[in-house]
Amino acid sequence: MCPPRVSALLLALLAAWLAVGTADAQAPRPSKYADLVRAELLTEESAVAPGGTLTAGVRLTMKPGWHVYWRNPGDSGLPPEIAWSLPPGFAAGTVAWPAPERIPVGDLMNFGYEGEVLLAVPLTVPETVGPGPVSLRAKVSYLVCERECVPGEAALAASLPVAPAGTSPRPDPRAAAAFAQARERLPVPAPWPARMVQDGATPVLHLDAPGLKARDVAFFPYSETALEHAAAQVATTDATGLHLRLQRSSQAAPDAPSPRADGVLTLTQETETGPVRRAYALGEATPAPPAAAPAAAPVATAAAPAEAEGLWQAALLAFLGGLLLNLMPCVFPVLSIKVLSLVRHSGESPGRVRLHGLAYAAGVLATFLGLAGLLIALRAGGAQIGWGFQLQSPLVVAGLAFGLFAMGLSLSGVWHLGAASFGDGLARRAGLEGSFFTGVLATVVATPCTAPFMGAAVGYGLTQGPAVALAVFAALGLGLALPFALLAAWPGLLRRLPRPGAWMETLKGLLAFPLYLTVAWLVWVLSQQVGPAGLMAGLTGLVLVGFCAWLVARTATMGGLARRAGQAALVVGLLALLGLLAALDRDRAGPVALAAADGIEPFSQARLDALLAERRPVFVNMTAAWCITCQVNDRTTLRSAAVRAAFKAHDVAQMKGDWTNQNPEITRVLEANGRSGVPLYLLYDGRGGVAVLPQILTEASLRGALASLPAGTGTRAALP
Repeated sequence: MCPPRVSALLLALLAAWLAVGTADAQAPRPSKYADLVRAELLTEESAVAPGGTLTAGVRLTMKPGWHVYWRNPGDSGLPPEIAWSLPPGFAAGTVAWPAPERIPVGDLMNFGYEGEVLLAVPLTVPETVGPGPVSLRAKVSYLVCERECVPGEAALAASLPVAPAGTSPRPDPRAAAAFAQARERLPVPAPWPARMVQDGATPVLHLDAPGLKARDVAFFPYSETALEHAAAQVATTDATGLHLRLQRSSQAAPDAPSPRADGVLTLTQETETGPVRRAYALGEATPAPPAAAPAAAPVATAAAPAEAEGLWQAALLAFLGGLLLNLMPCVFPVLSIKVLSLVRHSGESPGRVRLHGLAYAAGVLATFLGLAGLLIALRAGGAQIGWGFQLQSPLVVAGLAFGLFAMGLSLSGVWHLGAASFGDGLARRAGLEGSFFTGVLATVVATPCTAPFMGAAVGYGLTQGPAVALAVFAALGLGLALPFALLAAWPGLLRRLPRPGAWMETLKGLLAFPLYLTVAWLVWVLSQQVGPAGLMAGLTGLVLVGFCAWLVARTATMGGLARRAGQAALVVGLLALLGLLAALDRDRAGPVALAAADGIEPFSQARLDALLAERRPVFVNMTAAWCITCQVNDRTTLRSAAVRAAFKAHDVAQMKGDWTNQNPEITRVLEANGRSGVPLYLLYDGRGGVAVLPQILTEASLRGALASLPAGTGTRAALP
């Protein structure tokens, strides 16, 4: 194993790479499309009033012909997202969405904004604010489209003074016109009752507005799957009011209830003074500024029985998933370190062995809870990420490759520092640190895998609040740590292992090769995330890791000037390694563009909707290059001749969504199906039904699911 100082250094480097890579996974990249959208952070008030409300807004100005999206983007696209970084005590409310426009793109209908839009958000200010200035920061992510779509991000900031006590801040004249225009575009509650009724198979929106004269009527539902967005909306008026005939979504089941009248209705009303364009909010109340946060949070009460039952079920599934995670290929490389650790400790006292088991379990739990806390915080900040999110960053992938390569070199004997140089007491403490770090490493390398039961449990936890999420991740960590902890709890089992001896050096060298195999896999993953220059930087980094390990070994027995020169060279090597990481990040690959191969199309929501509109069954495979479970399923099941023949026989369209790099559209599909990570396999039957298949696929289970498709689905089966 690595000496304690070096182990601590490696762990610190891995933690730094993880933090930097996670934050940078959302960072904007230079693009020739950078001038398509200009983003600005505005405030309606010129100063911050303690205890009051500050109205802030993100103004997006689009290039002519391009558009961004409303909260329901329509047939394709993603709405803008704002992640706020505010001073302590400040709280951001919900976005006040202006009324959208219908934007046809080919056969699709999008809902969004052209030209300019201001997304206003109320910010509640605490009663006590420092002397100022107050710094407001926001990161806005958006998708801007014409015929093609380009994702973009902007980091925005504003600084405001604090208004003197007892005074009200004046409006900022530079932003007054923008906020006034945005307020005019906001939908207001409808003054008339509205309801949705079913006329046969056709939903009809009734507005009880006698005498209303209106034209250019359009309804924008809040639900993305209730109605056919591109279908014609036919409006008529009579003595009872307005009637708008709509079309149900092709994804809705035949026995599904009628769509709700929740959305925005826009129309041009004929008045005595001329036509007036109006927008009304139906069903759902218009977002209002949140109340000021209370000084202290109330004590949490016991969960309701149904919630408690759901938590216990999720925790049990997570625990079982953690147990099975020990058998997944992701954790295999760490088994070499665990086996070696068991052999080394087999001659120690039973109490000491139990401490090693507890240290390993503590490492697993601490890392699981740390990853969970980071994931929860990033999602609360608006990031669309899930389990395994850190591996979407090439910095994290490269950092893991460097760390595992260094550990493999240690097992191979390239570098080693004798425990005697640190004294017996420190050596004993280092042994427990080694067990703790083994638990950390086991958790980190387990993140690419999703064991059975895990997906549903983690997906449930992330939708139920931080406390439930942490409980689910703790249960997952207990499951992963239990087998090793049980062996340590019964040291008698270890006495059956051979006593430590010279043969362990041979075993150490042999067990290094699973780590090298993992490094090779991580380099392959890196090649999917960066360009040729970035891949070269990653490979050169491995050479530098080997150089630094060699330097550590060479300078361990030196003294005087030679030792200081070696240490200086080591510092230079580590700095060069950091420089290579920066070069690697600059050469990130763009969004993965999959070409259709073997009848498999790249996933997009618009294409999926089009296939379902044809009543064709569709198999959706959400995967990632770093997901070992996905790769095993792909090679053992999805590529088999029998499965491919079954897809063809049932005329099932196949779509593949690659989550190797961040893809908000795929993240939304995962969350909609109660999952927080890949793999996810969906089988749409073409009649409105969808089945979520197991995360561990077999030929028998997949062919059985295909055989259960209803008769008559698919274009081929519909032919006479």
